[in-house]
Amino acid sequence: MDPNTPFIHRNLPRLLLEAREAVMQHTRPSLREHGLSDQQWRVLRVLGEHASDSAGVETGRVAREAFLLGPSLTGVLSRMERDGLIERRRCRDDARRTVVRATAEGLRLVGALSQTIEAHYAWMEARLGKARLAQLYALLDDVIAMEQPADPGESAARFAE
Repeated sequence: MDPNTPFIHRNLPRLLLEAREAVMQHTRPSLREHGLSDQQWRVLRVLGEHASDSAGVETGRVAREAFLLGPSLTGVLSRMERDGLIERRRCRDDARRTVVRATAEGLRLVGALSQTIEAHYAWMEARLGKARLAQLYALLDDVIAMEQPADPGESAARFAE
């Protein structure tokens, strides 16, 4: 690419990050009131969504769904365990794996914070309109699905043409 050639399209990754930060501006004060980092909240949200699974959630799944790298997740889980928000134990079926569950205190925080977050989403829906917010969700789902390779080699092959 010629270094003097301007980009034609807007910087989508930057716009998505900017949108995330704009939304998180409304959430972070509530997280901080409860002593949570963004990463801790993402873990609690995942565990809250899987609270009915009495076996717990495997740490690899938590990492994927909370978008945390393994080493970062280890530190986050250690602090959360120390603070009584989660419990970790070996998987019943495979002792090499670790599963995580939110404690009663962790689930209490999920409940308290979900009210604040849902209120913000309701505000967004009122401002954008139900149809436009649904369209935004659908477009984001489409982009995510479209960018997922069917197999590991597909992504590289698609751009090699």
